[in-house]
Amino acid sequence: MKVNKYQGNTIADTMRLVGKEMGPDALILSTEKKHRMTDNDGLVEYFEISAMSNAEQENNLIDNHAESDISPDAIKTLKSELMSIKEMMVLMDRSRMLSDAFRSTPAAISLFGRLVRCGINEYHVRRFMENSGIFQQESNIEPKEIRKNVLKEILKEIEVCDPFETDQQVIAAFIGSTGVGKTTTVAKIAANEFLVNKKSVGFISIDNYRIAALDQLKTYASILGIPCLPAFNQKELAFALNRMKDKDVILIDTAGQSHYDYDRIQELQELLGNRPITKHLLINAGIHETEMIRVAKNFQKLDYSTYIFTKTDETRQRGVIINQLIVQKMPISFITTGQRVPEDIITPSKMDVLRLLF
Repeated sequence: MKVNKYQGNTIADTMRLVGKEMGPDALILSTEKKHRMTDNDGLVEYFEISAMSNAEQENNLIDNHAESDISPDAIKTLKSELMSIKEMMVLMDRSRMLSDAFRSTPAAISLFGRLVRCGINEYHVRRFMENSGIFQQESNIEPKEIRKNVLKEILKEIEVCDPFETDQQVIAAFIGSTGVGKTTTVAKIAANEFLVNKKSVGFISIDNYRIAALDQLKTYASILGIPCLPAFNQKELAFALNRMKDKDVILIDTAGQSHYDYDRIQELQELLGNRPITKHLLINAGIHETEMIRVAKNFQKLDYSTYIFTKTDETRQRGVIINQLIVQKMPISFITTGQRVPEDIITPSKMDVLRLLF
């Protein structure tokens, strides 16, 4: 087995030497921090990495397999380890744009990788770390201090709100793409306001595209013992709102539509009109970030004021939520975490949003 050794001033520099000569599939056997004497009898810190090339790995696997029976589980584990090493090399390469102080701090590199893997944009992660001040502190700063300082920077950029924490009447419409979970979310909020906060609540359904939508909402209304009215045009909506003028909270369930169906979005805008209705945009936390941005942009015509992120239990890439909050400067009012009514919903604090990452 041929093992090569590489030396560099930082881990990142040394990893790049490995990648340049052996490629991204190199197997890292060991990483050591060492010191050497300088001409003036001083000590200089450097890193040494021992690595084996992909070709050597394959030859050894073949030779070992000829001599012994390797189980499929062992091969699967080895492949997983190799993928982890490749991922580490990619992250090391990505960190090259950061300061030398960053690249020589293993705990910072580890946190950088964790935040990027959970979906936070690399630019934001770099900014959080540089703004945290961790590189202006002593070089032996504890990993927990690095994490605490960086997470404080993330918290600064998260905005949350509770739109129902008021003594005034609240009329709220819930908008979003098909299948995002509007009707279920409306039911969860209604149950919380009615059963927990002891407020009077009413439902209005303006979904005239899905036959089952009104029936589903009526079922929830029947369970809670609250009124539910349909309204499929402006006149009917005005009538329904007037009938419920004594309610503390009026929740309007809208029809789901593609965020590319501009005609349907226009119809919804005309139906809601200029009434004092707060709009909440529901976004599936599991969709691709590019699509999430398009959803937010294409529904802007409806002048929504908060985000509700649904289905957070169905993804581990929840860092994209942070990206969305930062870029759009929009507060988050609710997070849903499953299908159960009414349990799987929270009005999050900033810390609740941060916990989505870990």
